[in-house]
Amino acid sequence: MKKQIPKEIKCVIFDMDGVIIDSEEIHKKAYYETFNSIGVTVSDELYKTFTGSSTINAFQKLVAHFKLNLKPEDLVLDKRKRYVNFFENDPTLHLVKGVEDLIKYCHKKGVTLILASSSAMVNIDRVFNRFDLNPYFTAKISGADLKESKPHPEIFEKAALLGKTAKEHCIVIEDSDNGVKAANDAGIFVIGFANPLSEGQTLKSADFIVNNFKRLMKMV
Repeated sequence: MKKQIPKEIKCVIFDMDGVIIDSEEIHKKAYYETFNSIGVTVSDELYKTFTGSSTINAFQKLVAHFKLNLKPEDLVLDKRKRYVNFFENDPTLHLVKGVEDLIKYCHKKGVTLILASSSAMVNIDRVFNRFDLNPYFTAKISGADLKESKPHPEIFEKAALLGKTAKEHCIVIEDSDNGVKAANDAGIFVIGFANPLSEGQTLKSADFIVNNFKRLMKMV
């Protein structure tokens, strides 16, 4: 059952990859370089289940799926090195169209902004420093620092607490089905952002779906 949009939005909780920054492609390249390096062939279907999860969670699934005698933690470090290489050497990497305007608009209106991403904090900081986003956000949460990964609701439960805002006055913006489920299970209104680079995500369980942020600015 779809939830009603809050009458007054006091806190917006953003996912990062695919919502703030178009980094899904370089994450995918880094993952597949890592898969190739250990000699496994990952289908599109299996890869889609990783979207929105923390990297450690993704590699735990991978190790179990292929019954590998490898440590997921080592694979995380390998993938992270590859991601950093792509991140630092790709001058075309950019924010999602319209998201900077939305962030500044919300901030100007006094809406609390929280970042809740499955990415490691080192990657979150890398993005926020490169694009000068730190002044707008009250808090940043990495799913890699939590006990559970999306689709578990823990990250959004914590985001609402850090935003010091009742859930009925919060919204989440997500581009993955794992993230949408996490927000739903946390009992927070969730907007699915249909990013064409976020492959295979239906967003069918989102309370509302948008494909551009101008439309969202009218709701806040």
